[in-house]
Amino acid sequence: MARVRCTCGVLLSLPQGVSTARCPRCYATIVCPSNNGYYLPAANQYNGYGYYQQPPQPLPQLSTVSVHGRKRAVLIGISYQGHQNSVKGSVNDVRLMTYFLVNRLGFPNQSLLVLTEEERNPYLVPTKHNIRMALRWLVEGSQSGDSLVFFYSGHGSQVPDFDGEEVDGFDESLCPVDYHTEGKILDDEINATIVRPLPYGAKLHAIIDTCRSGTFLDLPLVCKMNKQGNYVWEYHQISTAYKGTSGGTAICFSACDDNETALDTTAFTSDGVTGALTSSFIKAVESERSLTYGRLLHSIRTNIYEAQKRQHGPNAPHTSQVPQLSSTEVFDVNSKLFTI
Repeated sequence: MARVRCTCGVLLSLPQGVSTARCPRCYATIVCPSNNGYYLPAANQYNGYGYYQQPPQPLPQLSTVSVHGRKRAVLIGISYQGHQNSVKGSVNDVRLMTYFLVNRLGFPNQSLLVLTEEERNPYLVPTKHNIRMALRWLVEGSQSGDSLVFFYSGHGSQVPDFDGEEVDGFDESLCPVDYHTEGKILDDEINATIVRPLPYGAKLHAIIDTCRSGTFLDLPLVCKMNKQGNYVWEYHQISTAYKGTSGGTAICFSACDDNETALDTTAFTSDGVTGALTSSFIKAVESERSLTYGRLLHSIRTNIYEAQKRQHGPNAPHTSQVPQLSSTEVFDVNSKLFTI
């Protein structure tokens, strides 16, 4: 094995005969004097219970990116392979969102950090530890003018709130691939990691395609909109705990309310099952220019309802999945243009 150190400090072990390596920390391409190829550690193996074991070696800290005005995104799709309640559309959702961000919204490929069970690199498998590190990477070094995106497709659930911060008495949670052994990631932690550090002038958009996701980022304001497009911002906190940013703006589109279930569907694409929110979100943005946040929310809801009618016929009941919009600040959703 040859050992090569990246400029960011990561030490890589490579087999004899490879000439280039991609750093798992900063994603730089390293040219090795006498090698040709990149050694990837073997993919994590199932441990007999249907979920992945955490790599024995610690995950190195991801680099702080200090490029002013850059775009950056973390995309997580978890299918829970081998679990009884696997999710069919989550990896497809990540593929769709990756293509959308890169080819429609101009995100550089190297600015996307993707975690799915299909990744061969164990640092990119969506374990609890790896997800925590990815969320830290998303906001570290962010500056005014930065545009950040957090996308998640997988299981979401609720757990009792013991801090007295939730109106309904429950915290929302993200379920990593190893949540059976390592536990879930609560909305309190997600908020503290990617919302609270946002500096002035930086913007975070979250697209959360999971059940029980209305307040997934624990943002203090929820937009309540009726079928006619009339809306009001509801303050969603009952405690003094600060859930805002350090001057930036965080906005979240969620697949459904906190007490609802998000659906997978084949209605939007011939390429397989996808999450209803992911497909309807992309369709809405691509179908209309100068889209306001209010118009986008209404279009997403309409697309999901129409997809349900196509699948179940014209007499299908109205979907119980009602996508939600939440924010760290009040704004006019019918005049503010959607921009990432």
